Amino acid sequence: MEKKLVNITVDGRPIAAEEGRNIVEVAKDNGIFIPSLCYYPHIDPPLGSCRVCTVMANGKSAAACTTLVKEGMEVLVNTDELQDWRKAVVEMMYAEGNHFCPSCEKSGDCDLQGLGYRLGVTVSRFPHLFVDRIVDYNPQRMVIEHNRCIRCRRCVEEVLTDEGQRVFSFQNRGNTTEVGVDYEQEAKLTQEQAMQAMNICPVGAILVRGKSMARPRGERKYDHADSKAEVPLPKIIALKPHLRRKKIVATTSLAGCFGCHMSMLDIDLGILDLIELVEFNKSPINDIKKFNKRCDVGIIEGGCCNSDNVEVLKAFRENCDVLIAVGECSIWGGLPAMRNFVPLKECLVEAYSSATNNVEGKLVIPHHPDLPEILDRVYACNEVVTIDHFVPGCPPDAGHIWKVVKNVLFGETFAVTNAEFKYD
Repeated sequence: MEKKLVNITVDGRPIAAEEGRNIVEVAKDNGIFIPSLCYYPHIDPPLGSCRVCTVMANGKSAAACTTLVKEGMEVLVNTDELQDWRKAVVEMMYAEGNHFCPSCEKSGDCDLQGLGYRLGVTVSRFPHLFVDRIVDYNPQRMVIEHNRCIRCRRCVEEVLTDEGQRVFSFQNRGNTTEVGVDYEQEAKLTQEQAMQAMNICPVGAILVRGKSMARPRGERKYDHADSKAEVPLPKIIALKPHLRRKKIVATTSLAGCFGCHMSMLDIDLGILDLIELVEFNKSPINDIKKFNKRCDVGIIEGGCCNSDNVEVLKAFRENCDVLIAVGECSIWGGLPAMRNFVPLKECLVEAYSSATNNVEGKLVIPHHPDLPEILDRVYACNEVVTIDHFVPGCPPDAGHIWKVVKNVLFGETFAVTNAEFKYD
């Protein structure tokens, strides 16, 4: 039986589509990309759980995967408002979950990560919650990493035993919802079925014991993704005029590993060209300890874990016209922020309970007026001062860092390639 065609418009473009198909499929058939993290064509009805595919249908917001086309429907997909909405949803997923991309086995092949790249997410507008979630080691073949789960329902619908029994299910409600595992049914899965469960997860929440998803850079799904999206350029700030020829840059490393500074130096001989145009002030690169000039740009690596970090960061904000946060640690805390799940007292007790400075069996936690005071948690730089630009990565690519710096200093335009824009 021939299916009825209806006339709709997508972003003003007239399209003839089969009545009753969902907007995601109709758009895809006509070369229009609508992002999603939960949609699978063979799951009917669609899950509609992630809301990343939200569009405007006849003036009302709706999930494109669950909305069926009908005669005269007007659909908006690529408006600034909708793009910002999708970006906000992805930023919320990062802020609500504990996504440590540099330590995740699925980094580079993660659909959430890929969507973040496509939308140009460099920082979340929402504060990271650092929820203390368990990692479930009870299943026979799997490890369930609840910190990464985005509750898309793929595993609930797709992972079944040979008898058709579900292995996963949603438990609890609201913000306490999590994926539970039926351990008895999980034990019945074959190795191939367990691997399928790991692969259908859009993030790295399902891991199979003894099997790694990690792959070298250049071989991963999103290392060379064919995306037309562009990383948003920093808005060029009119720097204050100074009576000198060279622009002045200051850098520092706070609570981090100094890896971002090493990445900066990876421009190799290009630094000789840079020195002709830029002078470094208060930087470990030239070992100047204090500001002695007003600086055009300050580059910050690392977050704030103690009072000294806060003091240095505030000094940079006071002495630099523009501040650029470089690397995951400066943007949201990074790996040092893994202590944010545990109260400070417990961290200190754990760190020093078996240390060699115990005196006669007593626990001694170092404390002295000359020692920086440890903060209750690790803070992102933009939680302490205003940050003008963000360069994600662990560490960021040298090309990405210096393209942003040159854009700010000299107004040069640039395009960040897929290989340069990374969270790991």
